[in-house]
Amino acid sequence: CAGTMQSPISIDTEQTIYSPRLRPVQLSGYSLPSSQKLKLKNNGHTVVLELPESLAITGTFAQRYRAVQLHLHWGSPGRPGSEHVVDGKRFAAELHVVHYNTKYESFKAAMAHTDGLAVLGVFLEVGPRENPHYQEILKHLHKIQGEDEEVLVPGFNITGLLPDRLHLYFHYSGSLTTPPCYQSVKWTVFNQTVMLSQDQISVLATSLRYDYNKPLQNNFRPLQGLHGRWVLASFEPTFSRERQVPIEGQNGSSFQTGAVLAVLFGVLFAVTALAFLL
Repeated sequence: CAGTMQSPISIDTEQTIYSPRLRPVQLSGYSLPSSQKLKLKNNGHTVVLELPESLAITGTFAQRYRAVQLHLHWGSPGRPGSEHVVDGKRFAAELHVVHYNTKYESFKAAMAHTDGLAVLGVFLEVGPRENPHYQEILKHLHKIQGEDEEVLVPGFNITGLLPDRLHLYFHYSGSLTTPPCYQSVKWTVFNQTVMLSQDQISVLATSLRYDYNKPLQNNFRPLQGLHGRWVLASFEPTFSRERQVPIEGQNGSSFQTGAVLAVLFGVLFAVTALAFLL
């Protein structure tokens, strides 16, 4: 899993770059009838809910991205377990909804291409009440405690697992966070968190087992280096400085060089103007 575009990362909101070109996330087919059965599985690394091909990201990117599955990352009792970190904060848990670019014939074929995958990331926090949407998953975990156990669950509105404000998010190019860690993911990490009750977070962190009955906990990958990557934001943080949106194809060093040149030309212009006045 070596590489310079790995995930997850630490997001420093003061270093993000506002991009007005980032459009609100548009979804289709996310509301499923209860008559449709979905496979929920403990794969020994996480809990995975397989999703039908009718779910898709339709208007955010140039291409259509079709859903494949969603899964979660969590910590242990008293320890948070989100994969991404924002301004030094790790959240209680994190949901990932995985999609692939429909210009490729399958998820497996898309994984190896730089524009192959798109993942929606949602931070979960402890709130004052039970979240009924997440309960549609959590209430079945006792049935799949052992590794490779699975159960069919009724369909529900998958949109309810996401925050209300789908237009506020961070975006960067990264990777899958489990092997083979292909660097083919367009990451959309929502700024707004979703609340679950303390009991629900506890159920998530204590229900599953792996590898001969060991507790499946702290299943998040360590943070990876940015290596000059840009982290864009669809909104301007209120405390951030005004920033330039990078031109596609530029890297971090070229932006820094451009900033230095801009300062030098500014100084030169001021000196010339002063000389002219004198």
